[in-house]
Amino acid sequence: MPEETVITPTEELVRALEAGDQSAILSAATETHYADLADLYEETDQEKHELFLRSIGPELAADLIVELPEPMIEEALDYFSPSELKILFRELSDDDRVDILQSVGDEARLRYLGLLGPEDEELTRSLLRYEPETAGGRMTTRFGRLFASMTVKQALDQLRRDQENTETLSRIFVINAKGHLIGRVRLRDLAFNTWDTPIRDIMAVVEPEQRVLATADQEEAANTLLRYDLIVLPVVDEFDHLLGIITHDDAMEILQEESTEDIEKQAGIVSEQNEETYLQSSVMTHFKRRFVWLVGLAFLAIASGYVMMRFEDTLTGVFLLSLYLPMVVAAGGNTGGQASTMVIRAMSLGELEAGQAGRVLWKELRLGALLGLLLGATIAAVTVLILPAFRPEIPEGISFTRFGLAVALALTAQVITSTCIGAVLPLGARAIKLDPAAVAAPAITTLVDVTGMVIYFTIAQAMLGL
Repeated sequence: MPEETVITPTEELVRALEAGDQSAILSAATETHYADLADLYEETDQEKHELFLRSIGPELAADLIVELPEPMIEEALDYFSPSELKILFRELSDDDRVDILQSVGDEARLRYLGLLGPEDEELTRSLLRYEPETAGGRMTTRFGRLFASMTVKQALDQLRRDQENTETLSRIFVINAKGHLIGRVRLRDLAFNTWDTPIRDIMAVVEPEQRVLATADQEEAANTLLRYDLIVLPVVDEFDHLLGIITHDDAMEILQEESTEDIEKQAGIVSEQNEETYLQSSVMTHFKRRFVWLVGLAFLAIASGYVMMRFEDTLTGVFLLSLYLPMVVAAGGNTGGQASTMVIRAMSLGELEAGQAGRVLWKELRLGALLGLLLGATIAAVTVLILPAFRPEIPEGISFTRFGLAVALALTAQVITSTCIGAVLPLGARAIKLDPAAVAAPAITTLVDVTGMVIYFTIAQAMLGL
């Protein structure tokens, strides 16, 4: 007998949307993970969005909307009435509620804030004070919190009352009477100690480096959580009052956002990161984000043409030089790009601090010399041993050995120069408060083209007597 075809909840949901069956939509959506619901919502034609959301209701839509790209959030909220929005916002955790309000316009934000209860509104306004890309902007205030003066029994009683309003109890933080963070405990610490044991006696101290200021960049927070292998990271103010926590799943989202941003900037893609998928983004959106650097670099590339004009006689005298020119320029771009990538990565992980430019330059200078010598020796061997077999034209008085040494020396110098440029540019960008990822890669492309041609033709002139 043929195997019975199993229809997934997502497939059932698609069919229900096509049929316009609201009860079937709700039934299938209940069995579907909210991340999959968000993906399906993005892929669904816009005219079916209202049917989709109104069928599943505000409770189920709450988690879905959090997963949507920012441009789609306000549109999705507009499909609900004020009474439904009150339910939707009540279902959200405080950090998700803040994320949504940060993604909508000022007028809509004020309107939505007015729908919150007094306590939720006060908390949400306090969190909105922090910029979206700071630790404070990403933290949640729903966490386990105990006083050091409590006993284990008192702690368990409080956690039992607070469990519904707590995002995680995997780590529970301990504060003193003034609200300062002093330690943390685990549930198993409470489970395996007697009821009269003071919390102060079983807590682990939270070291200064294992907490983060609310005003710190979100990437710093995520890297701290990763560096110390933490499940949750406490967020404090400048007076060390415990304000909230960042969980490991938040850190994963932050690192994904930051890595995407760095990749796009290194490719010369400007403006704010686009949260819509590649296919969902319009052609004009992609155009606006790409053309700025392309136009700028096109004009800067004229400098490369100018260098070739200045060395026209050299190139005409030994036209064989044109065979190696693309290789010399490309080698510089490749090694410069490698150096900048390694330095930018080290900077993003907090491995490089201000004042270490000299050490970085010395390291890359030695590395560039090794790479340049290896590449130069390889090209020299090819030129002397293999190139003559193709019988290329070469002026009298210039041997293949002499020509190969000139190319090898130029290539070595280009690799060393490009490696140093690639290492120094990101550090220089940071020193003048620019994003290293946004500056380094596009600038390196043009700089090494120009420096490569100058180095190549200058050494060729000197060594070949042109």
